[in-house]
Amino acid sequence: METLLSRISQRFEEKNLRHKSKKNTQVLYQRIYTLIKDSIQDNDIPEASILPSTRALSNELKVSRSSIIKAYELLTMEGYLEALVGSGHKVKGIVPDLVLTSPESHSEFMYPDLSDTGKSFQKNITLINTTDDAGIAFRPGLPPLDIFPVNQWKNLSNLYWRNIKASALTYSASSGTEQLKKTLASYLNFSRNIKCDPRQIIIVSGSLQSLFLIGNVVLNPGDYMSMENPTFPNVLSIFKGLRAEIQAVGIDEQGIRVGDMTEPGHINSKLVHTTPSSHYPTGIRMSLTRRLELLEWANKHKSILIENDYEHEVNNYRDFVPSLFALDKEQRTIFLGTFNRLLHPSIRVGYMVVPYYLLDAVEALLKHSHRFVPSSIQVVLSQFIERNYLYNHIKKVIEIAEGRQKMFFDTFEECFGGSLTLIQSQTRSLHALTELGKCTKDTDLVSHFAKNNIITHAYSKCFVGETKMQGLILGYSPVRSSIIKQKIVQMEKLYRGFPLKKHKPL
Repeated sequence: METLLSRISQRFEEKNLRHKSKKNTQVLYQRIYTLIKDSIQDNDIPEASILPSTRALSNELKVSRSSIIKAYELLTMEGYLEALVGSGHKVKGIVPDLVLTSPESHSEFMYPDLSDTGKSFQKNITLINTTDDAGIAFRPGLPPLDIFPVNQWKNLSNLYWRNIKASALTYSASSGTEQLKKTLASYLNFSRNIKCDPRQIIIVSGSLQSLFLIGNVVLNPGDYMSMENPTFPNVLSIFKGLRAEIQAVGIDEQGIRVGDMTEPGHINSKLVHTTPSSHYPTGIRMSLTRRLELLEWANKHKSILIENDYEHEVNNYRDFVPSLFALDKEQRTIFLGTFNRLLHPSIRVGYMVVPYYLLDAVEALLKHSHRFVPSSIQVVLSQFIERNYLYNHIKKVIEIAEGRQKMFFDTFEECFGGSLTLIQSQTRSLHALTELGKCTKDTDLVSHFAKNNIITHAYSKCFVGETKMQGLILGYSPVRSSIIKQKIVQMEKLYRGFPLKKHKPL
């Protein structure tokens, strides 16, 4: 395999040959400087590479070390290298002059057209809330990251690798390891009264993958589906990307308005997406009566329900309401759960419980795409649940989140007074919602905050159709109480400086 040292040496030899043939008068250190600079710009030396030491490179090129030192110093002065104390020189990121993916280059090289599906997902990518923000305050969708029992997880992981056999390092079942599926079947039985066959459980990387799999298995482009309005922007983006005909269904104090789906003009939907435990983002819990009504509607119209139970452990810890899946007598419900919002997003483990008739199709699509979540993570998670670590962690998450919620709500009221009011949720959650006046565009305010490292999500992105309410979704649970007040004070100052009057009513 080629090394960075050998690559520079080869380029130097080629450059020397050209130098002699052209009788170039460029001095040695300048030739080395130009060589490395050009290599960085051409990505022959990738960003974050550690260059060979000055001694190693001088020996390889058979030149004086002082020439290498001069070349490195010049590259550092011009911003191509970063000098690391005791670690040499690191290549800094350089923005290339030519972006090959520009529309002009597409035309020049006459690439084939994207598929309709590719164009559709590209068009709707703005609906998804970004996942690469550096800040935590006040980003929704995060649990209290600082209380995750790292040592318990590390010990279980070390135990796994200490006892691993070579035979376990091969491919794993696409739908998940038998150990984790059995553990989850037992866990769901006790935590949600869901009695399922472990074979019905599909292990995925998160809810988005579940929705992508379900949508591809059930829907053709142009098929109708229904979803709560408002809803998760990511859910809306997935099904728009799949080119489904989306029908918005309003919510009231009991949850999704099933009666709206029987009104003239509402076309029968193959799929219905709903969040019964705690509607996103308002926190409304679907009543038992409404759940039974929805199941009756699904049975009558031969439809499939997606029960997205994204924060069940937090929402239903003390006040339990049976899940749609547990109440369903006709196997019409697909149950979605995730550990990414309960433990931490980097774990990348979610699951769904699928009716038998969909199993083969879902597994086939899984084998053609994601293959499987790493077995090591699945085994460790299974033991994490079996040893009661998860149960203890849930109790701590709820305790910490409740304390941070009180601090957040009290400080928010103190700072914002009557200018912004947080909406009280029916259920315990890890985020809060505030509505904005009609003259404020929430996406602009979100960008305004983000420039100052305060992350919020726009309420308007949750709405299906043209009618949108403006507001902010704020996640308080990952922020330490000592930081919450500081960040809200900063946010209030930024809000006061936001040019509200420039926006026309929406």
